[in-house]
Amino acid sequence: MHLSSVSKLEARSKADVVVVPFWKGKHGPEAAIEEIGVLRKALAPSLSSHDFKGKEEELLVIYEDGEYEKRIALLGLGERDKVTVERLRRAYAPITKFALKKRLKSLNVPLPVCEAIPNEGVIQGVLEGLLLPNYSFHALKHESVKEDPPTLVEKISLIGAGKKEMELAKTIETVCQGIYLTRDLVNGNADDVTPQYLAKVAVGLAKSHKSVKTTVLDKKQIVKEKMGLLLAVNRGSDLDPVFMTISYRGNPKSDDHTVVVGKGITFDTGGLNLKSTGMETMKDDMSGAAIVLGVMGVVAELGLKVNVTGVIASTDNAIDAKSYKPGDVYQGHSGKTVEIGNTDAEGRLILADALSYTVKHLKPTRIIDFATLTGAMGIALGTEAAGLFTNNDVLADLLLRAGTETGERLWRMPMFEEYRELLKSDVADIKSTGGRLGSSILAAQFLQDFIGKTPWAHIDIAATAFSAEGRRYYPRFSTGIGVRLIIALLQNL
Repeated sequence: MHLSSVSKLEARSKADVVVVPFWKGKHGPEAAIEEIGVLRKALAPSLSSHDFKGKEEELLVIYEDGEYEKRIALLGLGERDKVTVERLRRAYAPITKFALKKRLKSLNVPLPVCEAIPNEGVIQGVLEGLLLPNYSFHALKHESVKEDPPTLVEKISLIGAGKKEMELAKTIETVCQGIYLTRDLVNGNADDVTPQYLAKVAVGLAKSHKSVKTTVLDKKQIVKEKMGLLLAVNRGSDLDPVFMTISYRGNPKSDDHTVVVGKGITFDTGGLNLKSTGMETMKDDMSGAAIVLGVMGVVAELGLKVNVTGVIASTDNAIDAKSYKPGDVYQGHSGKTVEIGNTDAEGRLILADALSYTVKHLKPTRIIDFATLTGAMGIALGTEAAGLFTNNDVLADLLLRAGTETGERLWRMPMFEEYRELLKSDVADIKSTGGRLGSSILAAQFLQDFIGKTPWAHIDIAATAFSAEGRRYYPRFSTGIGVRLIIALLQNL
């Protein structure tokens, strides 16, 4: 992506389309930029027809044989006093969707004047709205059958952006690159994006950034670490498990250390408790691991002055004569024994070993884990928010704030100690499952058993990580939700 800026509309270069934002006024649309200038004459017929109202996310494209662009996009921002950063994201996303459909590569974008939002918020809303939908996954289509090869937007000129705003624009672009990586990993074939491939990506981050150190444990080392729960889930697979840490120290004088843990089940059959439906999307069960890799790439590229480690436990959950069995008991890295209630509740097992390892070896100030953990999360919250489970109010506030800033919303769920009673086992230290009622909460309660007193948050993204149809500024399939959330939290720290 080539991002540039000019001070005034008259100084712009040629592009495929110029975007002119409007407020929805009491008596018709009102320009949201200081001066329409030479575009006034071309816009007059469309504005006088009253076909365009300036409603939020409204888009009207007119064609003009102009000197700079052949298309003028009238973009509705809604009511002036109701504008927010999130509303700007949603308002500008249709521009990119239109550009992708028409295979347009360049945009001239005059920045709206929003009294209620600082300039940084305007840049964030406008550019994220343009960049987040600017993605297409067609890597698995043969060229001969591509009816309409994807064309992404390649150039955006921000009209009215100064030096400070352009620095922020470059940061936003970097964050979006991390999101694209996350989406690519989730959207890829499960036969290609294996535990070994995730390890290769993690090692690649270290090769690309001197500030990053990646450590990969193979099966022998995992056995030595006594990660019996990860090994149990892996028993049915013909691929070895992998455990990796990606460490970045941007503030070596500080002891503050954030650890982000990701579930890396590269495909989930359900094991012996075979899934009856929904298996065709189970390559997305490593979305947590993909988020970790996306975050670590962004942190290193931006050179944030924070200390962060990404932790990924990865295997697939396959079926074989050696598959781990419901009712059996397995011992994890923590030393605790676990009675298996359902082999389709495998994610919490590998996370338990990852969390236990993190507490023992990495000296975390706080731990945040991401996992497509329970289908019940979608029943509880739908697709508009991920479930937040935590043992720490300060960490909860940090995450909720970041969720509000980024539009990657979280909803805090209860963690009452009474739920823990449902995980008691007669034959082991703890059961992996406790029935259908409150099952997302029970999964989080299980994980809490392996973090001691460390401030910890579990984010269940089962309903937000993957979108079959796409929505707003998210494309179809992997959304990449989680990357912007963590970057915002780290920046706020």
